[in-house]
Amino acid sequence: MITNLLRGAAAFCLALPPLTLPSLTAAAAAAVVVPVPEVLPLEDAVGKLPVAEEDRTGYTRTSFRHWNTGLDAADGCNTRNEVLLTEAVQEPAVAAGCKLTGGRWVSYYDNVKVDEAGKLDIDHMVPLAEAWDSGASTWTSTRREAYANDQGAAASLVAVTARTNRSKADQDPATWMPPLPDAHCRYIGEWTATKLRWDLAVDQTEAEALKVYAEACETTIVHYNPAP
Repeated sequence: MITNLLRGAAAFCLALPPLTLPSLTAAAAAAVVVPVPEVLPLEDAVGKLPVAEEDRTGYTRTSFRHWNTGLDAADGCNTRNEVLLTEAVQEPAVAAGCKLTGGRWVSYYDNVKVDEAGKLDIDHMVPLAEAWDSGASTWTSTRREAYANDQGAAASLVAVTARTNRSKADQDPATWMPPLPDAHCRYIGEWTATKLRWDLAVDQTEAEALKVYAEACETTIVHYNPAP
């Protein structure tokens, strides 16, 4: 559809008198500007995180509606299944109602290969309770739903073994890290990127832990776009 629109715009431009072309070109250029992601060394990214006390007053998991109809409401798949389809290293078969069979995934928290979608959890990189503690308590319900179903950044939602996700629960990196040591730098980078993307704070203990990991992960680069 985008290709057809661009072709139509080009044809329209050719039909206009020459004097009108510059203003149309400027307007078209402005319309296709794509946000440039922030790219920072991990240590600098951690330094951008605001530090504040956490507060869980009033939190309930139902404050974050999930899983919704996902990026494509017409595909019959909710956010969970869309993430599973995106992260599969071997694509599963998709039956009516977006029932997934077969396929293969690799849980990067523990480097476990999984051949059944039902054995995977979709982990919120920054857990819902942690997000609430760190600033989401002031959001609208619409923004919390957007957070809980965020597929605008690959780091926000990740398919992992149920065992590791439930071990993590609502903990931050000061008290929980993936069991696979080789995953630590990636995990800290993605945690930091998610907090920056959603303008979430860190508490003092969390900030200190992130700084320690950032020193050890000196080659890790953080990529993020602020959430709409």
